[in-house]
Amino acid sequence: MDSDEHIDIRERIRAYGARQLVLARLSAPEDWQGELRGALAAQREHPALWSRDSDFRLFAESFAIFFTAAMMFLI
Repeated sequence: MDSDEHIDIRERIRAYGARQLVLARLSAPEDWQGELRGALAAQREHPALWSRDSDFRLFAESFAIFFTAAMMFLI
């Protein structure tokens, strides 16, 4: 292959990256920083004591299962 037949894809990659950046900017909300802060604040909230993602609920359910199994074994 001659060097004249090689395709330089660097410009194509730069153009693709520029198009992706424009698309990302167009799809982003106007107040993207505020929306990001709100999403992070919602994610950082501690779950309620008996919510599904609570560590205390997991402990209580595990203890109840263990206690029930221990009582069945003793009986």
